[in-house]
Amino acid sequence: QVQVVESGGGLVQAGGSLRLSCTASGLTFGDYAMGWFRQAPGKEREGVSCISWSRGRTYYADSVKGRFTISTDNAKNTLYLQMNSLKPEDTAVYYCAARTYASCSDAWSPLHYKYWGQGTQVTVSS
Repeated sequence: QVQVVESGGGLVQAGGSLRLSCTASGLTFGDYAMGWFRQAPGKEREGVSCISWSRGRTYYADSVKGRFTISTDNAKNTLYLQMNSLKPEDTAVYYCAARTYASCSDAWSPLHYKYWGQGTQVTVSS
């Protein structure tokens, strides 16, 4: 079965950085698009970033563009989200998700992601 697991969350001061990691087993990393979502208490889940190797593209929500970077290490089957210049509004549970196809088309729709991790908490203090 496909297993998706996130790690790297924690508590950081505003302006600081964190790097989230996501391991995915049971699928070929380079063949499928993967993304990061986040959900704050009382708010709906929102898309953060998506990476598509087949299209050679990355996608970012406007709220994180210029601060976050998505990348992969295919040899390790690991997805990363480097988060810099963190803001209190970035506080949320962050989820790694995998698609069953290579494109990031309709990147911000959770319905297009088949496999999900358990989430990792990111808390940014002001």
